[in-house]
Amino acid sequence: MSRALSVDLRVRVLGAVAAGAPHREAAERFGVSAASVSRWRKRDREQGDPRPGRLGGDRRSDRIEAHREAVMAALGPGRDATIEEVRASLAKQGLVFGYGTIQRFFARHAITRKKRPRTRPNRIAPTS
Repeated sequence: MSRALSVDLRVRVLGAVAAGAPHREAAERFGVSAASVSRWRKRDREQGDPRPGRLGGDRRSDRIEAHREAVMAALGPGRDATIEEVRASLAKQGLVFGYGTIQRFFARHAITRKKRPRTRPNRIAPTS
């Protein structure tokens, strides 16, 4: 997993830019990208601090979780609708989610998608 560059390095780079060095020159001098220097300056201007934000993690599941009831209703009374059927039902309501988003929602809420016909109980031993 990637790591954010140190705050010390960020402060030194931003100090060089504040002293008059262009972004590209400061970036080359400290071995970072010019885009990173621009992002650090923006963060420093907006927050007053060049510290990095949080890395990784789930940042978008809140969107589908806000519509939990609509997703559960789209599953139907037997909770047997396919993911594509759920997507189509939600799209009619103006809620557009990707296949993977719905799949991860189901995994978080322990909703299984296995479809297989029921089998008769075995007389000798229970079948699994």
